[in-house]
Amino acid sequence: MKIKNVNARISVVTMAVVAFFAIILAITFILTGDLYLLAWGIPTIVILALIPLALNYMSQKEYADMVPMYEAEARTVRIKLINKNMIGQPVRVEGVVEQVHLQFLNRPQYRVADRSGEISVKMFTTPAEKIKVGDVVEVLGQVIRRYIVSGDAAINCISIRKISKVIETKKKAQGEN
Repeated sequence: MKIKNVNARISVVTMAVVAFFAIILAITFILTGDLYLLAWGIPTIVILALIPLALNYMSQKEYADMVPMYEAEARTVRIKLINKNMIGQPVRVEGVVEQVHLQFLNRPQYRVADRSGEISVKMFTTPAEKIKVGDVVEVLGQVIRRYIVSGDAAINCISIRKISKVIETKKKAQGEN
């Protein structure tokens, strides 16, 4: 759903929960015939869908507002050079998406690779465009730890977008030799 310039989306899990409770409400109404139940049930189900939509809209808008700042401050780096000493620094990475996880939760995680290596890219909201395996992308974000207090360096993604560029990954380069 497009609200102003932000494309807010409800996750599949949210839709399933709303559908589940709508079915329960319908079955209960059919069995009891109680109109009072509908007076409370329908608004509750609508709110159950609107709250995640509003939260997604707010996070999308916040990320969109941060993109110009990151575009100005982020420096372009090769994936191999990203390490724990860079935690907190804004970076720009170009690479090929090798793996995509958790898109159905609107919290996608990607594994992005270039010729120097690969890195985990975590996004805590829905990206502006659908990204799939094999897409060449530009990632803007901040270096973080993969897990809360430990783990390898990863990127907290602010923006990920497809670019028209050919990037060779380390795996492809080794496969040709």
